[in-house]
Amino acid sequence: MMLHRRSVSAPRATLVIGGTRNVGHDLVLALRAAGDRVTVLNRGLTPDELPHDVERLRADRGDRAAFAAALAGRTFDAVVDTALFTGADAATVVDVLAGRTDRYLWFSSGQVYLVRLGLDRPFHEEDYDGPVMPQPSRDGPDWADWRYGIDKRAAEDVLAAAWAERLFPVTTLRLPMVNSRRDHFHRLLGYLMRVRDGGPILVPDAPGHHLRHVDGDDVVAAVLRLLAFGSGVGGAYNLSQDDTVSLEELLELVAGCVGARATVRYATRDALAAAGLLPACSPFSDPWMSALDNRRSTQDLGLRYTPLALSVERLVRWFIDHPGVVAPGYAQRPRELAFATEHG
Repeated sequence: MMLHRRSVSAPRATLVIGGTRNVGHDLVLALRAAGDRVTVLNRGLTPDELPHDVERLRADRGDRAAFAAALAGRTFDAVVDTALFTGADAATVVDVLAGRTDRYLWFSSGQVYLVRLGLDRPFHEEDYDGPVMPQPSRDGPDWADWRYGIDKRAAEDVLAAAWAERLFPVTTLRLPMVNSRRDHFHRLLGYLMRVRDGGPILVPDAPGHHLRHVDGDDVVAAVLRLLAFGSGVGGAYNLSQDDTVSLEELLELVAGCVGARATVRYATRDALAAAGLLPACSPFSDPWMSALDNRRSTQDLGLRYTPLALSVERLVRWFIDHPGVVAPGYAQRPRELAFATEHG
């Protein structure tokens, strides 16, 4: 229970943990536009363009004492956590915020399914429980992704226990790859820039997973809907577009937006990795790319998702209208073109 509940006419007091990167930034703006009194808590290391009336609190969430001190004496109608990655930090959230908010929504990841054993795509919420893969070698290519998925699962488990034992009002949103204007890796933009320069796009030749992503605007809309209707407390939900496409089909959508063609050149993953070109040359070829079934979120919560073609069209139009935004991985483009020439 909250210590103090707002009156019907009072603006909702919402805390966003993170709030400066990717979906978090747009979420803060959308909450503010909806009339919320928004506070953000982060380390203050990432420059932001948020309005001055958004209150800023500074703390490293990994420092429990600092996190607790930053929130001392405060209550919130809702908390949206965009930057929770470990079980230890989840335990801190429960200790500090229990009894001080009516809603706690946070962004988990489709990676929680990728570390499970024996699952078929797309992944369903009921696939969560079960054995996980053993730890890979720390020197191998899979360790960091395995660690990320295991840590997200640890956070989920802490919060699920807090709901079961203490009615901590958690809602878990599992996200696949998020395509948005503020993706700081600018992965979709990287493909667009390669399409527009007319050169080949280097792709690993092993059969890749089909893609099922989500639009960043849909994630924001889902959070606003859950807060407005009070639904989803205690549950875990996959957020995902309806479309499932191959990488080549996605590239055709991107190219079609600018009247171009996408030329794909295949090479072995080992050769591309040895040349230092992965993942930037084709980030959506990453084997650690989840695909989520969205039926629980559409049926139980009434969420609806932007069709992929429309999502791509809007993003491409935005990137064209903002030519100063550049995909960092595009800096290696001369080496990609030299590789394509050398390998025929």
